[in-house]
Amino acid sequence: MKINVFTMQNKISPDDFTPLGESYFKDESLETEEIGYWKASWQRLKTNKIAMTAMVIILFLIIFAFIGPLLSPYTYDQQVRGDEAMWPCLKHPFGTDRLGRDLLVRCMIGSRISLLVGLGSAIIVMIVGSIYGAISGLIGGRVDIIMMRIVDVIYSVPEILLIVVIKMVISEPLDMLIQNVPMFHGLQKIGSGLIAIFIVYGCLYWVGMARIVRGQILQLKNLEYVTAAEALGCKRGRMIKEHLLPNCIGQLIATMMLQIPSAIFTEAFLSYLGIGVSAPMASLGSLTSEALNGITSYPYRVIFPAALISLIILSFNLFGDGLRDALDPKMKK
Repeated sequence: MKINVFTMQNKISPDDFTPLGESYFKDESLETEEIGYWKASWQRLKTNKIAMTAMVIILFLIIFAFIGPLLSPYTYDQQVRGDEAMWPCLKHPFGTDRLGRDLLVRCMIGSRISLLVGLGSAIIVMIVGSIYGAISGLIGGRVDIIMMRIVDVIYSVPEILLIVVIKMVISEPLDMLIQNVPMFHGLQKIGSGLIAIFIVYGCLYWVGMARIVRGQILQLKNLEYVTAAEALGCKRGRMIKEHLLPNCIGQLIATMMLQIPSAIFTEAFLSYLGIGVSAPMASLGSLTSEALNGITSYPYRVIFPAALISLIILSFNLFGDGLRDALDPKMKK
């Protein structure tokens, strides 16, 4: 193919060789803004309207449980003379019980107990389960087999039965300890039943977390940076703390959030059976149990605490599902 040089010279001018400005390269650049893991997770979470709605409800419940009692003119154990068994009104929006105690502030305190039990139990489960699962997955071999068989045995124990047994065994020693030791006097309000719940959660409920963490560690320990850390003489404890568990943080947080509603439901169920908090301290489960005697005459006593239990558990479940999806790097677009 022949090219007419004279024709090309007529079409090309010196203006065609002027340098291009920075705006041209900026507009034509294919580079995108680098987004970190947490920022990308937050952006994915914001697109989940159900999870965001559940998060707003959780924040409202936290304000309701922890700030609400400070604004109430009544205390959870205050008996108002003349206001016994009052239906909901302006003075008592949730009504009163047979002793004249305001149900609104008692539901606030009950929600606080439920949230504290859920968060406290979830933290215990995360700490114990993550350490146990990381050690089992990293060491492997016979140690891993033995540790997982222990998990299987614990997993098969009926937790409700064990809570009742522990409650019966430690109830009297704990009560003596709380009454005789000044530093434990503050635990008199919650009683030994709630302490037994925390002990059982520390002994039983971490097994699910341990299995999840072990599976993550088995995937991570064969990667190059773990091999490099071993070649440099990194100790196993430091490797777990600095290299392995930080890369499992998404799974840990999502699993912990899904553990909270389970703990809340267990506490409400046990308080309903009379094993939870001690009177006059209020729990949503104990409030529901107390209201059963007059459910036909005063149904509002059951409706409000039962609705709060359902709302708390549903909100944490929906938010936990959304958080699990947001923290999953595989869903990154």
